[in-house]
Amino acid sequence: MTTLVDPHLAAVRPVRPRTPQGCEECLRINAGWVHLRLCLTCGHVGCCDSSPLRHARAHARHQGHPIVQSFEPGEDWRWCYVHEMPV
Repeated sequence: MTTLVDPHLAAVRPVRPRTPQGCEECLRINAGWVHLRLCLTCGHVGCCDSSPLRHARAHARHQGHPIVQSFEPGEDWRWCYVHEMPV
């Protein structure tokens, strides 16, 4: 059996959250979020697709940083926005 490896995993770097207190853009404009996602290329913290402004997805699209990890306590899953699947 062959396991497919997402080629976007090459973009993953050791990162530190740029705004560990919350979504970078939401904090700037005093907006709320539902859940947080950490960009594994640059450390951007953005709000999830269930949040009104979906900053994590916008960051991935505009910056070309495809892989995020949940930034919720106790969660360690990753997601590829390009392939719309877990990695």
